[in-house]
Amino acid sequence: MSHPRVVDVDHPLVQRVRSIAMTFPDAVEVEAWGRPTFRAGKKIFVLVGASMDDEFTIVFKPGSADERLAYLERDGFYSPPYWGPGGWLAVPIEGSVDETELTEIIDTSYRGVALVRQIRALDTSTP
Repeated sequence: MSHPRVVDVDHPLVQRVRSIAMTFPDAVEVEAWGRPTFRAGKKIFVLVGASMDDEFTIVFKPGSADERLAYLERDGFYSPPYWGPGGWLAVPIEGSVDETELTEIIDTSYRGVALVRQIRALDTSTP
């Protein structure tokens, strides 16, 4: 049984996330739970749509517990349903983060789930 689509995958905000996420080694986009997920091989590193009410948010994995706490002190960042207990966070795509920070968030989340060879490929491709 497939889930109803929660997020318009062609929306400019989703395209913004896609344009960053798909630059990572072995990145693939898979629709799951009616949402676009971006994966390092099989492991999700960012998804769009924290909940039915927050479709234009990303869910990501912070680099450490301290980083997670620092994000939670900022406006817009929160612990999302289902993912939050695993240490993941959510933030609106628009307004809360600029392009540079969005790229940094996605990079950190990717590094948190990627294989060593994927991280090595990322580090050798980054100027």
